Amino acid sequence: MLSQFYKAVQTGDFTTFLIGMSAIIFVLFCTLPVHEFAHAWAAVKLGDETPKNQGRLTLNPLAHLSLLGSLMILVAGFGYAKPVPVNTRNLKNPKKDFALISLAGPASNLIMAAIFFLLTNITFRFLSPSLLSQVIYYFFYFAATINVNLAVFNLLPIPPLDGSRLWGLVLPDKYYYTVLQYERYIMLALLFLLFTGALTAPLSWLSNLIASAIKFIVGLPFRLLP
Repeated sequence: MLSQFYKAVQTGDFTTFLIGMSAIIFVLFCTLPVHEFAHAWAAVKLGDETPKNQGRLTLNPLAHLSLLGSLMILVAGFGYAKPVPVNTRNLKNPKKDFALISLAGPASNLIMAAIFFLLTNITFRFLSPSLLSQVIYYFFYFAATINVNLAVFNLLPIPPLDGSRLWGLVLPDKYYYTVLQYERYIMLALLFLLFTGALTAPLSWLSNLIASAIKFIVGLPFRLLP
């Protein structure tokens, strides 16, 4: 998926590079905040006002962006934003509700990916072939792909990513909180694996699989059209 963008960087394909960079910037400032807003909204709905009180119930990207997480998206196509603070003591069912809050962010990315893949189908189907239609098509294509990457990355069961919060549903508190004590070191190891490329291949394979499934589903109505 994003291999086309990185190939463009290597070969000097300025047009594809510019479209890809525009899509990345769009994701950073327009869709990554939706991911964090989804966490905050879910937390507030489930009884915790902490995200609202901390100014995180907003779509303002400045409230959410992480410098390192943003750089990771630029370099590797996978990344994160600043975690939304949640006080589980305010939740009626702390383990279950916290898991739902954690899943809200990646779920929003998959929904946005479906919307962007839908827009690629609309562009391909209804716009006449031209340079402008190609630019629009690849912009939404890259934006959809990055959103899938974000969902897959954040669902990894590794602290402090969203997927790690699901361990709270199956592990006794004693072991769960022991793991969380080492999340800083685990995250450093994760960053090392990403920047060395050791984790990029399996993540890309999984992202491509999920993106292909979403593309197939949203493209079904267009294949039925005469």
